[in-house]
Amino acid sequence: MTSSTGIRLIEPTDAAPIAAHRVRDAKAFRPWEPAQPADYFTPQGQAERIEGLLAGYRAGTVWPGVVLADGQVIGQVTVGGILPQPHLRRGSVGYWTATVAQNQGHAGNAVALVLRVMREELGLHRAEASTNLENLPSQRVLRRNGFTPYGVAHSAIFLDGNWRDGLLWERILGD
Repeated sequence: MTSSTGIRLIEPTDAAPIAAHRVRDAKAFRPWEPAQPADYFTPQGQAERIEGLLAGYRAGTVWPGVVLADGQVIGQVTVGGILPQPHLRRGSVGYWTATVAQNQGHAGNAVALVLRVMREELGLHRAEASTNLENLPSQRVLRRNGFTPYGVAHSAIFLDGNWRDGLLWERILGD
């Protein structure tokens, strides 16, 4: 039976489950994410990170969410770089799900839910995202949610000891 997917705003109490996922999945995420300091993988480090995300939320620059499966935290979905000005109205979507919850549709469902938040709650017009050129599962999540690629950012992010190209994605959310 497939569990139900939900999202909600991140909370300080999410630090411990997020840290547990990040410790267990550090090797699996290494090709896709920048290197992190050791404290990133601790509940205290995650609590500090969450505090910063919530400060950004209060400032209107980020919408930091968690991905839930049957009420349990299994990942994150975030809208960053929010530009709410009437002539811009856009944000950038990022997401991850724990390896124990992958290939069950949760990432795609979470992105669909956050697109609704972007349009209905944040009043945004455009969603953007980027993926590593080799990250085909993430690209499938974006395609299934109506994103289309529009360019390559060459040597855009330092991952796993090398500068990597990123594939840029967009979706118009409407008014």
